[in-house]
Amino acid sequence: MSKFTIATAVMFEQDIKKSRFQAFAVPVANGQEVKAYLTAQHDPTTTHQCWAWKIGHDVRFNDDGEPTGTAGRPILASIEGNDLTNVLVLVNRWFGGVKLGTGGLVRAYGGCAGQALLLAEKIELIATQAVSLHCLFNEWAVLTYQLKQWQIEFVEQYTHDGVQVECQVKADQLQALADFLQDLTRGREQLKLLDD
Repeated sequence: MSKFTIATAVMFEQDIKKSRFQAFAVPVANGQEVKAYLTAQHDPTTTHQCWAWKIGHDVRFNDDGEPTGTAGRPILASIEGNDLTNVLVLVNRWFGGVKLGTGGLVRAYGGCAGQALLLAEKIELIATQAVSLHCLFNEWAVLTYQLKQWQIEFVEQYTHDGVQVECQVKADQLQALADFLQDLTRGREQLKLLDD
């Protein structure tokens, strides 16, 4: 499975035989983000808005009226060829009057998507696990300090008997946090794994 995504959104533009192509590559975490981005980027001045995305093992693509297989699939091939996941690539086309033919369309859409992805900084996707834990009020300051040292973001909720904490932990930090919690609470508390 691809272990890389892109750091930030990038854009690439080129003219091919009088048609203007504009590719946007953006990092996405889920289907809702994809839908929101495509809705926000809807542009009625374009002739076609073709796209592809990959999140984990899920892939989708759309030719938006171009001949089947000439736009969405080549865009997806660019994403997979760059070994990326959690990425959406949208390619806008403004028709310039010269037909490109199926081979030309495949090259134009795939090439434009590929150029945009080359501009993007690839970053490693680090697997994280949602966890919850509990500590007493007198243990909270020590726990907070340690979470900050490990750069673990957390949300705390004060309860009648202490502090309930939820956080996202990198896979390689899970055991250390579980051990730390055991030591801090003298074996009283366990780290609980949450379903994402």
